[in-house]
Amino acid sequence: MSQPFAKLPAWADYGLIPLVNLIVAFLVAGLVVLLVGENPLQAAVLMVKGAFGSGQGIGYTLYYATNFIFTGLCVAVAFHCGLFNIGGEGQAYLGGLGVSLVCLAVGNLLPWWLTFPLAILGAALAGALWALIPAWLQARRGSHIVITTIMFNFIAASLMVYLLVGVLKPAASQAPETAVFGPGGQLPQLGWLLQMFGLKVRSAPFNVSFLLALLSAFLVWVLIWRTRLGYEIRTLGLSPRAADYAGISQTKIIIITMMISGALAGMMALNPIMGAQHRMQLDFVSGAGFVGIAVALMGRSHPLGIVLAAILFGMLYQGGAEIAFDMPNISRDMIVIIQGLVILFAGALEHMFRPALQRLFGRIAGSALRAAPVTTGESH
Repeated sequence: MSQPFAKLPAWADYGLIPLVNLIVAFLVAGLVVLLVGENPLQAAVLMVKGAFGSGQGIGYTLYYATNFIFTGLCVAVAFHCGLFNIGGEGQAYLGGLGVSLVCLAVGNLLPWWLTFPLAILGAALAGALWALIPAWLQARRGSHIVITTIMFNFIAASLMVYLLVGVLKPAASQAPETAVFGPGGQLPQLGWLLQMFGLKVRSAPFNVSFLLALLSAFLVWVLIWRTRLGYEIRTLGLSPRAADYAGISQTKIIIITMMISGALAGMMALNPIMGAQHRMQLDFVSGAGFVGIAVALMGRSHPLGIVLAAILFGMLYQGGAEIAFDMPNISRDMIVIIQGLVILFAGALEHMFRPALQRLFGRIAGSALRAAPVTTGESH
């Protein structure tokens, strides 16, 4: 006899399953640390301490998390439409081009608080336009969005090499990067915010784009769950046939959704380019577009979950650097393995424990139903 299944309550679906996946990922990572001759518990303490044990560590953790919030939101918006946008890396690259053109043009003319809105617009527009072509190919020609977006990542990377080597590089420079932006192209740091809580921040590039990331998460929540467009996006993602029956244009919704998704990825460039480097350099995205996939999966495509998952991955990046510094047997490559395990269990194996939990909740619900007293009406 088959075991009963039950629909998981929201707290289990959005909280328990990601937590179980995360615990298993860290247990497996602990075995890896043990195999190289180090203490897993000590490594875990170092990771947490490196990420949250000082103002400097918290600043770097939130700096990395800012990138992942943007790319996680990018993936999540597409998920709700039934699309798998893995082109966040390339869309962020083009977003960096939009930011750089604005900052190079007006960075010496306008204060940062006037340059920032223009840079946001430039980043969002560039990312959206880069996502438009795969969206149109999917909507009008049936090309698979996964194939086109991943190919566009390579095109974007090659385009950036060409631009930074042959077009945007200053004449007297040998490095493939733009000129340093003027004062108006540099975002103020948020170290003072951590200092209000008694935390000392020396040089962490934690900047105001973190606040923009939080605002973007809230706006995505409003879009997906509180607007007609969001309803149409979710309807198409859940059932294309139902969307057709309701008169929803698949072509329009796919293109609009992908452009919103690309715009969010493009805005990721604001954090490293305006907030930290104050110039555009090669590889400034550093894999954040792909990490955003795991962030969206672990966050269950909900903005709040994405923010929390992004902070977790920020902890892995910052705390991992602390481990590599204090434990000589654990190289930077080992840290990448640990991060990969979290991505594996949070992403590819996200449904591994779901059937077991559904059976468990099914048995609990069945036992509660059998134990409930049966009331019968009296006949007169």
